[in-house]
Amino acid sequence: MQNNKKMSSDGIISQIAKELSLPAGHVSAVTSMLEEGATIPFMARYRQERTGGLDEEILREIRDRLEYLRLLAERKETVLASIREQGKLTEELEEQVRSCSLLKDLEDIYLPYKQKRKTRASIAREKGLEPLADQMWEEDVVNGSPESIAATFINAEAGVPDVEDALQGARDICAEWINEEVDLRNALRKQIQRHGALRTSRGSEPDERETFREYYDFNCKISYLKPHQILAINRGEREGILGAKLEILEDKALERMERFIITNRKSIFSSHLSLALRDSFKRLLFPALEREARKELTEKAEEHAIHTFAENLRNLLLQPPLSARTVMGIDPGYRTGCKVAVVDGTGKYLEGTTIYPTPPLKKVRESIQTMDRLIDAHGVTLIAIGNGTGSRETELAVAALISERQTRNRDEDLHYLIVNEAGASVYSASPLAKQEFPDLEAAMRGNISIARRVQDPLAELVKIDPKSIGVGLYQHDVNQANLSRKLDDVVESCVNNVGVNLNSASSSLLAYVSGLSRTIAEKIVSYRNKNGIFRGRQELFKVSGLGAFRFQQAAGFLRIPESSNPLDNTAIHPESYDATLKLCDSIGVQPGEIPDSVALFPIKFRNLKTDETARKLGVGTPTLELIMEQLQKPGRDPRESLPKPLLRQEILSMSDLREGLELEGTVRNVVDFGAFVDIGVKQDGLLHISKMSSKRVTNPHDVVSVGDIIKVRIASVDEQRGRISLEMAGMNSPEAL
Repeated sequence: MQNNKKMSSDGIISQIAKELSLPAGHVSAVTSMLEEGATIPFMARYRQERTGGLDEEILREIRDRLEYLRLLAERKETVLASIREQGKLTEELEEQVRSCSLLKDLEDIYLPYKQKRKTRASIAREKGLEPLADQMWEEDVVNGSPESIAATFINAEAGVPDVEDALQGARDICAEWINEEVDLRNALRKQIQRHGALRTSRGSEPDERETFREYYDFNCKISYLKPHQILAINRGEREGILGAKLEILEDKALERMERFIITNRKSIFSSHLSLALRDSFKRLLFPALEREARKELTEKAEEHAIHTFAENLRNLLLQPPLSARTVMGIDPGYRTGCKVAVVDGTGKYLEGTTIYPTPPLKKVRESIQTMDRLIDAHGVTLIAIGNGTGSRETELAVAALISERQTRNRDEDLHYLIVNEAGASVYSASPLAKQEFPDLEAAMRGNISIARRVQDPLAELVKIDPKSIGVGLYQHDVNQANLSRKLDDVVESCVNNVGVNLNSASSSLLAYVSGLSRTIAEKIVSYRNKNGIFRGRQELFKVSGLGAFRFQQAAGFLRIPESSNPLDNTAIHPESYDATLKLCDSIGVQPGEIPDSVALFPIKFRNLKTDETARKLGVGTPTLELIMEQLQKPGRDPRESLPKPLLRQEILSMSDLREGLELEGTVRNVVDFGAFVDIGVKQDGLLHISKMSSKRVTNPHDVVSVGDIIKVRIASVDEQRGRISLEMAGMNSPEAL
């Protein structure tokens, strides 16, 4: 049994290597490390010699395929055991099962042997009609009449009172056999994929906002359907607003089935077999294949939507931080007013209050005076306004405040920006928020989140369920388990790519560090609170539950600026410290001089023969290259090189917009059909995919990403409907053409 398991594992590794065009040795190494508990970020950065330098994306593909193929292997054993138990397993059938590469194909093979609920065919078998069905199916009888043969099966006690009942029962059994024909099912699948169309119609439920108007009478080949169309139709159907059905050329499908099933037209049962075939198509085959096709369409659309959400989330999390600024965060509202919080450059809460620049009170002057006082008291240089209800009125008050202050001091560096506040209310009511600010009401915590997510988007947004961040499309309609896993992968990747300050990170942020669990993260924070800041990576061993393996996985991703060892503030792993010191010694740099020798390293490394040096140091070339990179940029945040968020001092309204006006805007969300861009008015504008370039664009992500600052031109404005259509500035210029 152990040998069989090993053979199965070897076969899976070979299959993955073939599918992904990778050396089997690298796939085997990745598989072994995954089984040992190694994380994807750790393998991608610190085990490149073993993986052949595979990046995180490929490593995750290997992980996912490994899980799928192991699930498939387990299912094969279950299927074989079931068929064997029935005494129907042949060598040929076993080979068919073992050679399956898809669960769908495996289930097709298993269908005739699967335990079924009571069906028309099973009832007919109980009546003793299977021998009649055999004669109908074999098509060998060419003389006599079906009725005379069927008459011999009449048995009132068994429930076969007449000839027609006997023939009907036989047809029911044949219909089930037709449904179980694997090759026929595959042929019809191909026909559906090539020629099938999805038709939608108006359902019974009202569509008050006419959200699904374009699908009231819609017909499209399934091969042309866009992912967002599939998900929209699914939602409309679920809500009863739409009806949807798959259509194919039925006559062609039946012709194909006849050619496949009826091989002897001289058989006296051929007309009955034709009836069974039509019954099988309408009652069994097509309904099953329609469900399967719709399921596959949905899965592909969901996969695409999840990928889009993940890409948007990655770009949002990797937005450059506006650190070391004292920020005023404002969570707008109407009835209960706007909650204001001031946090210092480290994110520490300083003071909070409520202002009422919005209806119904509209105390604009008093609100401006309150904000003015807070700015003077704490040295605020940036105001972050949430984009929720009341943001427009709040923005007007903030712009008026900045204008007034500029008349007093033109050199003052005070700006504001609009922040996507999605998830702030989720955070404010969370146990973590209560733990961080036990003396504040939930309503006063969301504004702190808004302020902090400007200072460090990654550190703050990891406190919120990624699904609540609001950079996707139909995220509540897709498979939630798949979505959560993908988004967790993205957050894990971003956190470890940037690195985490061990002495300031929250437990939420630490929990995403390679090798650390939520429990260990909380223990680290508890240790830090009790004993003060960490003075070196080795001190992590003093944290309860953090042993050698967790340390190995996590250490390289944790930064300690306060450590006496400068390497503790780099991505160089402790296991490479000896090699790093030997390298420094070989070029004449002492350990204590490392931080001050940044400018010298590029010169020292210029003529270094990496392969030869790596051998001398006893490390792989990728490890040496990582060491050299980190010595030249110790403590560097990879987000620093990205463009900073767009800051504003003045405000626009939709009435200020005119066709042809060029503006700078911030990309808030990227979807299949384009991007939504904040151009400084209440409503985001839509930059449609057709308006992104003078050349054809198939994927908006190829042109823009969440957080990008882009120059756009107003194409049209519909004030009544609150819609702004944009086009990329310069796309129709002579240079662009």
